Amino acid sequence: MSIGDIFWLFLMFGMLQPWLRQRMLESARWRKIEQIERKRGSRVILLIHRQETLSLLGIPIFRYLDIHDAEQVIRAIHLTDKHVPIDLVLHTPGGLVLASLQIARAVKAHPAKVTVFVPHYAMSGGTLIALAADEIVMDCHAVLGPVDPQLGEFPAASIVRAVRSKNVNEVEDRTLILADVAEKALAQIRREVLELLKEKMPPPQAEQLADRLTQGIWTHDHPISFQEARDLGLPVSSAMPVEFYELMTLFPQPVVRQPAVHYIPVPYKPVAPAGQ
Repeated sequence: MSIGDIFWLFLMFGMLQPWLRQRMLESARWRKIEQIERKRGSRVILLIHRQETLSLLGIPIFRYLDIHDAEQVIRAIHLTDKHVPIDLVLHTPGGLVLASLQIARAVKAHPAKVTVFVPHYAMSGGTLIALAADEIVMDCHAVLGPVDPQLGEFPAASIVRAVRSKNVNEVEDRTLILADVAEKALAQIRREVLELLKEKMPPPQAEQLADRLTQGIWTHDHPISFQEARDLGLPVSSAMPVEFYELMTLFPQPVVRQPAVHYIPVPYKPVAPAGQ
């Protein structure tokens, strides 16, 4: 074999390596999903958004909940027998209200138990979906978030408050129209949250929770911790099965630069210091 042949073999292997690595990763994901489903007797559905990059240019692409996600999740729910529980894994910054509400309504309508697992975070629309579940299992350091509507770059609640603090004659017509839309959005999302919470808690508690989550009491990126979610009356548990952590490791964040975090990726147990 000549040096030229060896060169071309190395070149072909280098071109095939990313494809082979991706196929192996996908195979490992299916095996882990099947393992969880056999153990829990459930259908496992994943909704995981990672920041991705264009393979050649390295330009970051931020992924959010969209209509395509809603179509796929709803199809998975339709393909699940009404007696089969669903385990829905959420890892998302949120996204379109329409898509989130469609998924949330499908989750609420499923007759068998639906458990949402939040290993790290499910903000905004992700929280809206979690509200529809029968149980929310969070890592003790995981977070949810408020579901108050955003109009462009501004929170709807802040637009309404800003206009109310001024004389109407001092406000431009465009801003008044924006405030009108913001007020409608706040009322609509509150009504939707109340519908999701119906039958999960007494009406006064549901109304109080809906106000806190939808009316701009916090900033939109406020992290609602496990303890805060429990204090709000959400059906949360911290009993996260280890298999879901293992599943998340099979959805790594694409690396485009030198990683900042380093550790030996195995479980550690207490050991006596050397010399003792």
